[in-house]
Amino acid sequence: MSRICQVTGKAPAFGNAVSHSHRRTRRRFDPNIQSKRYRLPGEQRFVKLRVSTKGMKVIDARGIERVVADIRARGEKI
Repeated sequence: MSRICQVTGKAPAFGNAVSHSHRRTRRRFDPNIQSKRYRLPGEQRFVKLRVSTKGMKVIDARGIERVVADIRARGEKI
């Protein structure tokens, strides 16, 4: 399963790991993805989302109803 946030769309970034001797090898920067369950009061049910910690802050600020409406507007099934 890919590590992509369903709220913000954050995905892994790629770059270099630089050693002490300054040799570079490719590496991957993964977002902090958590699986979290939220209650939708309007629908009387729970939804399970894969969100980054930044996405959790967005849900706290905007509200779960509005965030779920935006996700559905993008065409994702919840």
